[in-house]
Amino acid sequence: MNNLPAVISCQGLNKSFLDGQAKIEVLKDIDFQVQAGEQVAIVGASGSGKSTLLHILGGLDKPTQGQVLVNGQAIHKLTEARRCELRNQALGFIYQFHHLLPEFTALENVCIPLLLRDMSVKEAQEKAAHLLTQVGLQARLTHRIGELSGGERQRTAIARALVTEPRCILADEPTGNLDKKTAERVYEAMLELNKQWGTSIVLVTHDLHLAERMDRILTIENGRLQNWQA
Repeated sequence: MNNLPAVISCQGLNKSFLDGQAKIEVLKDIDFQVQAGEQVAIVGASGSGKSTLLHILGGLDKPTQGQVLVNGQAIHKLTEARRCELRNQALGFIYQFHHLLPEFTALENVCIPLLLRDMSVKEAQEKAAHLLTQVGLQARLTHRIGELSGGERQRTAIARALVTEPRCILADEPTGNLDKKTAERVYEAMLELNKQWGTSIVLVTHDLHLAERMDRILTIENGRLQNWQA
């Protein structure tokens, strides 16, 4: 056993908002940890708060109560600049819609997080090309995003999320807009890189077939997170 803190830990997490005069509780008293290399799926009905939880874990949204620790640091207590720095260092994000920059090539898109770390262009290109090759896109490095298929775009997004060697990937329905065969290939690429690098994965998905291949499944119901029971 190592003495490293959990990659992500949240304690007493609550999220609510006002709808007129009514208080809507989205998340209630959530205690949750993700260990190094662990694969966790979060499932639940549409509107149950899965994506809200993921955004709070990544510091993209703030809880009403409670705190989230990323690498042992309370992410919501940091300045915006430091929070962005911690996200760049420790987390990678993959969304259902890839959010790649269409004016750039696959290689350039994957280079961007490295260039934000002041890595040299040459070194960034070498590392980005290596990772794109690992996800099967060695022949598509210089193609712009509009020239790639849906599956190729999503694999590019995976490469971009992993290129900084984050401790954890936060993935929100990453295969939701792909056909079954392409979704399987994207998912396999995620799991293979998880095995190679020991990167943790927190996956929000409605696809139980994919969720069942993770180390554990949690479900959100009535705002509470609990172990999955089929």
